[in-house]
Amino acid sequence: MEPLKGSQRKVLRAQAHHLKPLVMVGAKGVTDGLIASVDLALADHELIKVKFVEFKEAKKEIAAEIAQATKSELVGLIGNIAILYRPNPDPAKRKIQVS
Repeated sequence: MEPLKGSQRKVLRAQAHHLKPLVMVGAKGVTDGLIASVDLALADHELIKVKFVEFKEAKKEIAAEIAQATKSELVGLIGNIAILYRPNPDPAKRKIQVS
């Protein structure tokens, strides 16, 4: 996946505005289960929010780690919520179009 441009990030942040967080980073931090949950959510939705209940002081590093582990793009951090995007590998099944 090629890196997103600033304008593309802006469009994705706008589309993510109404979404509810699907995955929560809790007391255990980044675990295999958390990565699997994020991976599954990205496969289903392409654009998701991850809420930091714990580890709020390290959210930038953890969000980058989650993005790298799931081969997704960190669109942005707003408060204690990270927005992640990974397009569907099949162009015909993509729900979100980023121009």
